[in-house]
Amino acid sequence: MSKIGVLGSGTWGTALSVLLLKNGHDVILWSFMEEEAKKLRDERVHPSLPGSLIPKELVITSDISEALKDAELIVMAVPSTATRETAKRIRNIVKPSQPIVVVSKGIEESSLFVQTEIIEDVIKDARTAVLSGPSHAEEVIKSLPTVVVAGSKDKSLALFIQETFMNPEFRVYESSDVKGIELGGSLKNVIALAAGMSDGLGYGDNAKAALITRGVHEMSALAVACGADPSTLSGLTGIGDLIVTCDSMHSRNRRAGILIGQGKTMEEATKEVKMVVEGVYSAKAALALGKKYSVTLPIMEAVNKVLFDGLPCRDAVYALMCRERKSEF
Repeated sequence: MSKIGVLGSGTWGTALSVLLLKNGHDVILWSFMEEEAKKLRDERVHPSLPGSLIPKELVITSDISEALKDAELIVMAVPSTATRETAKRIRNIVKPSQPIVVVSKGIEESSLFVQTEIIEDVIKDARTAVLSGPSHAEEVIKSLPTVVVAGSKDKSLALFIQETFMNPEFRVYESSDVKGIELGGSLKNVIALAAGMSDGLGYGDNAKAALITRGVHEMSALAVACGADPSTLSGLTGIGDLIVTCDSMHSRNRRAGILIGQGKTMEEATKEVKMVVEGVYSAKAALALGKKYSVTLPIMEAVNKVLFDGLPCRDAVYALMCRERKSEF
């Protein structure tokens, strides 16, 4: 049994806290706001996970020092946009012996860092890892079968995370390709926005299948240019995560994309979804990475134009369809 501090009481942090508790670990869940922590303690239900009870054994606090004290593993489950600020809050608290596993997905626009790189930038000599894959919180908290990947440059840490999280309903593979895992998890959110826009326009299965397939091509080309192993993008944290995010109504990125396809602005869509839409924050960073490594990203470029330049979705699709003729590979 390990003592584990989970930072971030959103749906994913809450679902993983419940999973880890069921695995026999001593878990403390940290919320940024005391009001939210108290509500979760008192009601034992997350407002975005209705019907799933939070066991009374799960300790919930707004004191970040309490969450980290003597923790053998720190789970960073805050939104990707809050990772740097949270890392700054804990850098004078966390000890070198306390590994940090990141479970959020996103690329920081200002630095083009993935999540583990942000933590390593703020907390020198941090031991970092990532846990990612096709894994909606709404299903994990109900113990529905889920398969993910634990990645770290330190194989012993990846194996420790694998052992800590794995159970008969939650299978965990291990990998050393942290960059590939994180880029797959981040870039697929941008493609999922496009898939949602297609659904919102009513374009059907053919269009979405094409978006997913060409989206895999863009994700893989960019990730490999950044130093990732191409096989990673063909696995759970690439194609696997892309499929679930493009096809499920649990996906906030797809839901936001649907609303945009139906005519809402990006601001209106994200407000209606009521949760952080990570693809919006990774879209500009993905395009910047493409320019840095000279990788052409037509779908991601179109998404950026829709999100930030006001290009109508139909016009973006027309532009994609009417590009010059070329070979598939």
